[in-house]
Amino acid sequence: MIILGIDPGYAIIGYGVINKSNLSIEVLDYGAITTPKEDSLPIRLEAIDASLKFLFDKFKPDVVAIEELFYFKNQKTIIQVAQARGVIVLACQKYCGQIYEYTPLQIKQALTGQGRAEKAQVQYMVKAILGLNSIPKPDDAADALAVAICHSQTSPNLNQNKV
Repeated sequence: MIILGIDPGYAIIGYGVINKSNLSIEVLDYGAITTPKEDSLPIRLEAIDASLKFLFDKFKPDVVAIEELFYFKNQKTIIQVAQARGVIVLACQKYCGQIYEYTPLQIKQALTGQGRAEKAQVQYMVKAILGLNSIPKPDDAADALAVAICHSQTSPNLNQNKV
């Protein structure tokens, strides 16, 4: 099963693609989609959609796992991230149709066994589980891989987190 993990954002959208088969997990790709701050909102949202379409065409994921938003103190930032997240969810629906959401607590629990784990602990577990030489950079890519791993450890038959 090919899983595309996404850490939603506005300026930086992390992505991680893994292939889960029986007892192994293989990393296919990871990185970040970035949008230039000097571009207007519509241009940035269009760039996010085009970049996601490229990823869907290249990897043809079976499912998408997305980290749910959490509260932001900056109201302007949350609105922009929410708009970008809407584009991300729409693209995932258009190009795949199988979308699952996980809270940061669920992701931390799945990777470390503790829902209140520190970011460094989660990143270390991403590296260890995937057999990587170093922690993926940027942090957004490591977060996206963590979401994909979280999904790989849940039963695809359980629809409790399905969007």
